[in-house]
Amino acid sequence: MVKNEDNVGIINIYASFNNTIATITDLAGNTIGRISGGQITKYDRMRANPTIAMFIAKKIQEICRDYRINSVYVRIKGQTGASGVGPGAGAIVRTLTKEGMKILSMSEVTAVARGGPKKKGGRRGRRP
Repeated sequence: MVKNEDNVGIINIYASFNNTIATITDLAGNTIGRISGGQITKYDRMRANPTIAMFIAKKIQEICRDYRINSVYVRIKGQTGASGVGPGAGAIVRTLTKEGMKILSMSEVTAVARGGPKKKGGRRGRRP
């Protein structure tokens, strides 16, 4: 009996409100492929669109098929300081599961600002 081996990869999704970028890596962290919204559409306003994110997921699926990756870990990152992740992240995950990709785990790895450089405006704050 031949054991069916699962090749595992990591999909890093950076979803801001201006663009959606997906990077596929192996478990060691070596980049296999990278797709962004700008590679799919020529319109700047459409790069973060969930419809474009579906096409990004299809390209991810093609790359994973070439490398025989059929189960993935998903890491979603939003823009630091933003209110949440962009609209493309959920659409990519939804399309990947619909295409038959096995998702082992999902995690949000958005950086949280803690202090940082001094804010503009002086002692009494910024006044209009």
